[in-house]
Amino acid sequence: MKNSIFFLLCILCVGYHNLAQSQDLLKTLEQEYPDTPQYEIATFKSTRIAIGHSVENRRKGVLQIMAMNRYWNVPNHDGQTFIADKWSARIALEYGISNRLSTGFGWTTFEDVYDGFLKYNLIRQRKNSKKSLFSVTLFQNASYRSESNGRSAVYGGFEDTSFQDRLAFTSQVLIARKFTPQFSAQISPTYIHRGASLADEDPNNHFAVGIGGRYKLGGHVSIVSEYYYVANPIKSVDTFGAFALGVNWELSDIMLQFHMTNAWSTVEDVFILQTPNNFNFQDGNFTFGFTATFALHLSQKNP
Repeated sequence: MKNSIFFLLCILCVGYHNLAQSQDLLKTLEQEYPDTPQYEIATFKSTRIAIGHSVENRRKGVLQIMAMNRYWNVPNHDGQTFIADKWSARIALEYGISNRLSTGFGWTTFEDVYDGFLKYNLIRQRKNSKKSLFSVTLFQNASYRSESNGRSAVYGGFEDTSFQDRLAFTSQVLIARKFTPQFSAQISPTYIHRGASLADEDPNNHFAVGIGGRYKLGGHVSIVSEYYYVANPIKSVDTFGAFALGVNWELSDIMLQFHMTNAWSTVEDVFILQTPNNFNFQDGNFTFGFTATFALHLSQKNP
């Protein structure tokens, strides 16, 4: 009996000692990692909402191949083709330099525009925390219009233009929040500088704001919409705010986007400032957009 009691006391002492050590180790871990952040992912599931950029970046080592298309009609156009009077496409490559920094380059057939951008995810929204309620991404684009007249084909142009006149720069602060697993929204303060204006009364510097949203219907299908308001638009011609309403369909590493819009171009400074028609179904005002995106994983390692 005495041996049993002694044996039981030894077990209790050893257990208490191990428990004390475990608690000390737990306290040490809590001090070293007091608040391991958990971030929201897939706010928009794509680097574009519909026509404009989202806060999303491709992860490190992922190469994204994009084909963006626009189809529209021209009123009283004699040479109507099978699908539409006019067609524009942008072919682009985008690459994740890191999980928070990406770059991209593209060429657009409409007006023969070349563009490139850098995109950096500055702040990431945290789950179940009040410390970081939004995701913030910085976006900087530069475009060069190589078409012979050097100006927008929508409004005509001038023959002799310098290299600087053909440049445009778009800077955006993309601010988004994933409110629920189904709904996300974004606001995009925008500054655009154009190397040359169409007329003396037109400013070279413009301020705009975009708003966009995504609602997941279920499975891999979402409804998306975007609108851009320009505070000081071009004055020499009539322009309208770019608008889009569409559906995004996720297929593993492929994203298909279908949308109705009034924007002809796929380059930021052009569709934000130089959309010449309102959004409605009147002849010449409706544009059908289709974007196909494929992600190629060049690196399987996550830093």
